[in-house]
Amino acid sequence: MRKPPLKKALGQHHLVDGALCRPLIQFLVPEGQRVLEIGPGGGVLTAELLAAGARVWGWELDPAWAAVLRHRFPGSQLALVVGDALQIAWERLPAPTLVTGNLPYNVSTAIIEDLLPHHARIPRAAFLVQKEVADRIVAAPGTEAYGSFSVIVAAYAKPRLLGRVRPGSFRPPPKVDSAFVGLDLVPPPLPEEEMPEFVAFVRRAFSQRRKTLRNALAAGWGREKAEVVLAAAGIPERARAEEMGLEKLVGVYETSRRTSTL
Repeated sequence: MRKPPLKKALGQHHLVDGALCRPLIQFLVPEGQRVLEIGPGGGVLTAELLAAGARVWGWELDPAWAAVLRHRFPGSQLALVVGDALQIAWERLPAPTLVTGNLPYNVSTAIIEDLLPHHARIPRAAFLVQKEVADRIVAAPGTEAYGSFSVIVAAYAKPRLLGRVRPGSFRPPPKVDSAFVGLDLVPPPLPEEEMPEFVAFVRRAFSQRRKTLRNALAAGWGREKAEVVLAAAGIPERARAEEMGLEKLVGVYETSRRTSTL
């Protein structure tokens, strides 16, 4: 079957060698498991998952490439949906379901954030993403890549960098390096109903990078409340959000809630 052209608008950069996927396969341990693969494209990762004994549910945006997959894997443990991964109803996935995929660079963080709260259904996930995104996912406090996305991931998962992939491993080659990243999903540090508010707090805390946490929070809370909360939480006046780990940020958030009830 003739392969359709790759579309730049959809961020299509397909892997050329399934051997590159071994770190991802080793992390997922997909044998006998249900695996949702986002953006299977030409089926390089799909073939590795099937060979490892997975039951694969491919979610492909491009109908032309979905047709290629049906032709390539007839009668296999592959089911296909043609649709947008940004519209996946994660809360309806059967448990357990593993999730993986070579994610388009422009939607990778949105897809990852959408699935993170669903640890009860998704025990593990592993993705191929732009290396810059992988660095942000695994970044520690005080490092250049550390930011709000790093904290949000840490609240829902234990991330791990699995390996680097050079541009020449794709067709067509992208202009940047990529990396495999693995996520062991865990329950969040706060009640589920509080997490959207905590995520909003984290975004506010990092909204003025290089500025003090007091100034960043004052933009939304007002200076008086920001100073009261940080003093009550034992946070130094000159502290910055990018210096603080998940535990400290949860502490500030919980202090803010207690303060607001006084």
